[in-house]
Amino acid sequence: MYATERHEQIELLLAAQGRVSVVELADRFDVTTETVRRDLDHLESVGALRRVHGGAVGRERASTREPSLAERLEHHGGAKAAIGARALDVLGDDFSGSLFLDAGTTTAAVAAALAPRLAAERIEVVTHSLTLGHALAAVPGASLSLIGGRVRGLTAAAVGADTVRAIGALRPDVAFVGTNGLSAAFGLSTPDPDEAAVKRAIVASARRVVVVADADKFGLELLVGFAPLEAIDVLVTDTAPDAELASALADADVEVWLS
Repeated sequence: MYATERHEQIELLLAAQGRVSVVELADRFDVTTETVRRDLDHLESVGALRRVHGGAVGRERASTREPSLAERLEHHGGAKAAIGARALDVLGDDFSGSLFLDAGTTTAAVAAALAPRLAAERIEVVTHSLTLGHALAAVPGASLSLIGGRVRGLTAAAVGADTVRAIGALRPDVAFVGTNGLSAAFGLSTPDPDEAAVKRAIVASARRVVVVADADKFGLELLVGFAPLEAIDVLVTDTAPDAELASALADADVEVWLS
């Protein structure tokens, strides 16, 4: 296969998957990893992609770009619903305790799966998400606390010093946390510093941290890191991580559950 053919195939894969791996491309094209890296360097130079550790992502996936709630709701809805349902296995049967739900569409899937249990079980739910708070407030018998603060329009979530301070005074049994990026080298990350500060507070406050993220987040490193892999207890996702990330998660003693 000529270089131009490989370049076309790489662009097609990026359009379909959002991310490509150097090792996977070398296997696919039966070339060395050095050849693939030269291909990716060329494609980055012409603006076709952005290099990241171990591979590349589309140019639209910059470290500061954050899709709106509407965009995220349209993306991988079925996978997120399955992740949300699987994540509740962390609670076991007849759970009695407190949960913190981070803002986001995957944590919203956790909330949707949780709703039928709220009236029957003694579960205290805390969130800083207006979207999740509105949805759960409509559930009969739900015990819900909403953390306030300055509302960030893009995510419909409270952020800022008051929000961080309020979360720091809590000790939930389990926190379900979303992330924009998850990588072996950088851990958990998100584009916005205010969102990162809130997520960092949630992770620090919880007795057990459950990250819910589809495989599109793997390998991405956004602008602001908010937790190392060692801070996670369980990762619930839809696809097994690649070898590098899987090894890093194992070294950090993170359980990986597939939906």
